[in-house]
Amino acid sequence: MKEYGFQVLVPEPHTFYPYPDGRHMLWAAAPGGTEREIAKFSRRDAEAYPKFMADLAGLQPFIDEILRTTPPMFPPRGLRELFEFGKLGRKMLKLGETRLRHFIELMTASCDQYLSKRFESEEVKAAIALNGLIGTCVGPMTPGSAAVMLHHSIGSSIEGQTGAWGYVKGGMSGIAEALRRSVKDLGVEIRTEAEVAQFLVEDGVCRGVALKNGDEHRARLVASGVDPRRTFLTLAPKGSLPEEFLQAIRDFRMQGSSIKVNCVLSELPNWREIPGPDPRAPHQQAMFEIAPDIEYLERAYDDLKYGRPSQRPMIDGNVASTMDDTLCPKGRHVMSLFVQYGPYKLKQGTWPEIREQVGDTIIDTLAEYAPNIKTAIVAREVISPWDLEQIFGLTEGNIFHGEMTPEQLFFLRPAMRWANYRTPIRGLYLCGSGAHPGGGVLGAPGKNAAREILRDLRR
Repeated sequence: MKEYGFQVLVPEPHTFYPYPDGRHMLWAAAPGGTEREIAKFSRRDAEAYPKFMADLAGLQPFIDEILRTTPPMFPPRGLRELFEFGKLGRKMLKLGETRLRHFIELMTASCDQYLSKRFESEEVKAAIALNGLIGTCVGPMTPGSAAVMLHHSIGSSIEGQTGAWGYVKGGMSGIAEALRRSVKDLGVEIRTEAEVAQFLVEDGVCRGVALKNGDEHRARLVASGVDPRRTFLTLAPKGSLPEEFLQAIRDFRMQGSSIKVNCVLSELPNWREIPGPDPRAPHQQAMFEIAPDIEYLERAYDDLKYGRPSQRPMIDGNVASTMDDTLCPKGRHVMSLFVQYGPYKLKQGTWPEIREQVGDTIIDTLAEYAPNIKTAIVAREVISPWDLEQIFGLTEGNIFHGEMTPEQLFFLRPAMRWANYRTPIRGLYLCGSGAHPGGGVLGAPGKNAAREILRDLRR
C-alpha cells in the first residue's frame, strides 16, 4: 500500500503511563525496555514479564489462525457441519495441555483475576489491561474480560511484543484514501454521499440497493459493512428475514461506551512527570494512558453500569502532530483523546445537554497530569456515543458494531448459525465489524467475507 500513500509512523518508546505520585513508565518495543520501566514498580513483575509475553506469543499462531477463519456452524447439524466443528477442536488440542489451559483461562477469567495471578503491581496490571480493554463495554473485573484483552492485544503483537501502536500519516483517513486509490486502479467505482435506503430483495435474493434519492443499483450480490442492527432491522425489507433471526439481532448488544475528544493545542502538554515541550521527546510522541490502577478502571466502569459518564475517566491519548507535521499549521498541535466510559443510554439528561460538561471532566482529569493543558487548548470537539450514531450511523455509537464480549464473538457473532458472513437473504453478506473477528482496524472481517463470497461465486 506504500505506493498509494499509506505510511505508519511508529514511535519509540510507544506508550507513556504517568501516575499521580509523579512516577511514570515508558514502555518500549526494544529488548528489555519495558522490563526496565516495570522494575520501577516491581522487580518481581519485571522478571515475570518476559514469561508472560512468551506465554501469549505461544497462543499467537492459534489466535491468528482463528482471526482468519470462517467460524463453523454452531450448534452443528449433520455430519458435514460436525466435521467442520471437529476441525476447530483438533486445532485446540494441538495447543497441548498447558497452552489449552491458558487459552481457557483467558476466555473465562476476568482481566483482574488473570493479571493478578501473574503480577503484583497495580500500576503494571492496569497498564497491561489498558492495552486490551480499550474500546470495549466491559470492566476489568467482568468474567471473560481477559478474553477481550487477548483479542485486542495479541492481534497487534509483533515478534512477541504486544501493544505496539503507530500513527497513520495524514490521519486515519489516510487508510481510506490509500484504499480508494488502490481500488481505482482495479476499475472500482466508489460513490460517496449516496445513502442506501433499502436492499432490493426479490424472491428471497438480494438483487442490489435502492438509494435515498430514488436511484437503484442492481448487482449479483451485496456486502454490507454497516452494523448488524442497521443491516437487518433498517435496510432489509420487512418480511424478508425470519423472526427468529430478527430477534437474535435485536438481542445483539450494541451499547457504545467511548467518547472522543479532539483538541487543537497552542503548545504541547507539559507533563508533571517529565516536564518539557520538546516534540521530539519520546514521551511526547508516545501514546499516553491515564488509569493508575485496576480499581480506577473498575470505578470508571461502575459509572457506566449505572448510566452515567465516568467521573474519573480512563484516557487513551496521543499528540500525533509530534510525528506528523502535515496534520496542523506550524506552531499548533492536535491532540486526540479516546475516553472510557460514556454510556449511549444515559440515566439522566441527554448527550447534547451534558456533552461539554463531560468534556470538562475529561480535561480536568488530564490537567492533573499535564497542568498546562487547559490554557493550551485553542479549540475542542467532544464526540459522544450519541454523536457517533448521528454522524456516522453507528447504532448506539458502538465503534465495534456490537459489544466485544465473549458471548458475542466467533461463532456467536452476530448470531448463532449466521457467523459465516452469509445471511438468511441469499446474495447478502455481512463484511463489517459486526462479523467475526469484530472491531479494530484489522480488515479481517472484510477479507474473510470476501473469501466466502468468492467461494460462493465459484459454485
